[in-house]
Amino acid sequence: MPGMTIRILALAVPLLLLCAGTGCRSTYYSAMEKVGIYKRDLLKKRVVAARDDQKEASQQFKSAMTRMKELYGFQGGNLEKVYDALKRDYDRSVSKSEDVHKRIRDVETVSQDLFKEWEEEIQQISAENLRANSRNQLQETRSRYNEMHLALKRAEKSMEPVLTALRDHVLYLKHNLNAQAIASLKGEAASIQSDIAKLIADMNAAIARADEFIKQMQ
Repeated sequence: MPGMTIRILALAVPLLLLCAGTGCRSTYYSAMEKVGIYKRDLLKKRVVAARDDQKEASQQFKSAMTRMKELYGFQGGNLEKVYDALKRDYDRSVSKSEDVHKRIRDVETVSQDLFKEWEEEIQQISAENLRANSRNQLQETRSRYNEMHLALKRAEKSMEPVLTALRDHVLYLKHNLNAQAIASLKGEAASIQSDIAKLIADMNAAIARADEFIKQMQ
């Protein structure tokens, strides 16, 4: 049995990666259900993954902010080396933000499918008291999900202006790497650092909401 479970999972995961259509997802869900993993379980797993990527992205943006402080507080030494560190942190921030975008899309997909299935199956319950109880549970779960999703989207939205400002500074300094250019950007750099601090706060709020949702899904 364990060997069969592993084989089914090995086939199901690539299938999900290859197609995003409703028919393909149905096939994937069916394969997962054969090993006892249902949409509710998948939603929990994807929220965990989204939370973990938020944590990693938050740490990466913190690192980028540290590099900016080093660069704009430059007092002498190897300016090229400090710039290269900032460029690496910017590139890594872009990569982590892409991971966050993907994880949120994954959460949205399985949640929509779960809630749709739940709605349809409620209609199949003949006992009125059981039907009402299931509907209440659905509404509570959806309400908790919406609160978490809003926090995730707020943090996701906050990333774009920060990445744009970081990119502008990295590109400008690439061709103007001198003390005078750095001094001219200090005001804008302070604004970016403030935006990063807000972004990190939004991410921490999203992480907290995700933790609450995961706990309630136990």
